[in-house]
Amino acid sequence: MHFVFRPPGESAAGLLTLPWRLPLEHWTDDRLVEIRQRGLSRHVVRFAAEGGTLYALKELHERLARREYRLLRELHELGLPAVETVGAVVERGGDLDAILVTRYLDHAISYRSLFTAPRGGQHPTDRLLDALVELLVRLHLAGFMWGDCSLSNTLFRLDAGAFAAYLVDAETAELHPEGLSEGQREYDVDLARERIGGELFDLFAAGLLPSGVDPVETADEVVRRYEGLWDELTREEILHPDDQRYRIAERLRRINDLGFDVDEVELADARGDGEGIRMRVRTRVAEPGHHRRILYTRAGIDAQENQARLLLNDIAAYRAHLEREAGHPVPEVVAANRWLAEVYDPVVQAIPDELRGRLDEVEIFLEILEHRWFMSERAGKDVGTMAAALGYFENVLPHVPDDLTGTP
Repeated sequence: MHFVFRPPGESAAGLLTLPWRLPLEHWTDDRLVEIRQRGLSRHVVRFAAEGGTLYALKELHERLARREYRLLRELHELGLPAVETVGAVVERGGDLDAILVTRYLDHAISYRSLFTAPRGGQHPTDRLLDALVELLVRLHLAGFMWGDCSLSNTLFRLDAGAFAAYLVDAETAELHPEGLSEGQREYDVDLARERIGGELFDLFAAGLLPSGVDPVETADEVVRRYEGLWDELTREEILHPDDQRYRIAERLRRINDLGFDVDEVELADARGDGEGIRMRVRTRVAEPGHHRRILYTRAGIDAQENQARLLLNDIAAYRAHLEREAGHPVPEVVAANRWLAEVYDPVVQAIPDELRGRLDEVEIFLEILEHRWFMSERAGKDVGTMAAALGYFENVLPHVPDDLTGTP
């Protein structure tokens, strides 16, 4: 038996004592965990908790396991949204296939869980499609052809009310550093349409699909949204010299609003007479993370991009409050540290222990800010963040489905 593991921490090292010489479906180890409402899989997939961390174990042919292990590492190095690979176990003896080990995404939600236990009775079809389309576009910009884009091969995390999508299966994928051809992109998108339609028909057969959602129309909508986003990020424009500065700023703002960074803007004379400027924009293929990096630098909070944007807005509002009280400017770093100590930390520390795992702490804080707005509207005055937090803990958080995150 041969273990191919990344440098393991203490928790990953504990996985070495699992019964690797038995078929995965026959394992009876106490560390095995059942994940409810997970996606469909063509392979045997089990989950094991070790050292406070949850791992996904997938049994597949050794060649595919080694290949997927390498591809997931490359995705991680590119900064693309994908699960983190931990290792692969090969040469297990007899006719046993290899086992690929990945770290389960904290607070991850499968599409089946989202449809089975929708929050507030609202099925998140549109938000799921947007997240999946954005993920596929990011992969294609990086020269990564998925080959098996589907809802089952994606996990979702709440990101300030929206969803962020993460790839969890790369066994059929291909990485082309020189970029994808039009044919490769179209093939990948056609596969996505076919697989997503099939998964939605499966939900329909199980009585889980909302009455207004048509599987074929929804799968076609994925293609339309993909084409719209791809066009916005990659198309060339012909600009008039007099308005090129405005048009460039407008285009870059739209791209930023879509969650992408611009790596390079190329301008060239379109007709050779100076009357038309061709603009080509190259987007950054890695996860933008602009607001995430700023937030982490200022407050030490690791959040997702949308979450970080909203937290920075709250810090800016708190800074304005401090400056009104002080009568003079307050440095950003001072405002961020006071916000952390006086606003954020007290709310997070007040989360009841029995409810703490329902959502990640940042998402809880942002939902409390929204709850504060609703409470203040009803009261006709600002009720304050802590009062809103107590109301949220009592009336909202207990109703978040316990299995929404899919963690043990």
